[in-house]
Amino acid sequence: MHASHRLRIGRYSMPGQIYLVTAVCKHRRAIFHDFAAARAVVHSLHEMNHAAETLAYVVMPDHLHWLMQLGDQLDLSATVQAVKSRTTSRIRQQVGTSIDVWQKGFHDRQLRKEDDLVDMARYVVANPLRAGLVNSVREYSFWDAVWL
Repeated sequence: MHASHRLRIGRYSMPGQIYLVTAVCKHRRAIFHDFAAARAVVHSLHEMNHAAETLAYVVMPDHLHWLMQLGDQLDLSATVQAVKSRTTSRIRQQVGTSIDVWQKGFHDRQLRKEDDLVDMARYVVANPLRAGLVNSVREYSFWDAVWL
């Protein structure tokens, strides 16, 4: 069974549901180490405000963590694909060539009612600290959270 198909098994979209989404760069390349490429992801997330409310995110050098609440009429896979597509288009315009940015598929975790959203948001934005990229999250440019 193909890996991207296994990622979709059991996935279903529930409008209004909160998800933690992880999308990874193709071959785990550190594409978002580049400031403009990381900003392309941030802009794409902001453009999706009609589809999903961003609760927290962090753009790591080779992947994205996105804590979001899906809109009322939308599909999780289509929403994530739209972010990935918009990001890829922006980066291709920046570099002037056709570059594959993302691995196929994504990982998602549907949060349960008992999950503490503040703790989850803190977990998301603390990724650069845990990865040893910075000594404080204040030193990292590519994160945001509505509660912190």
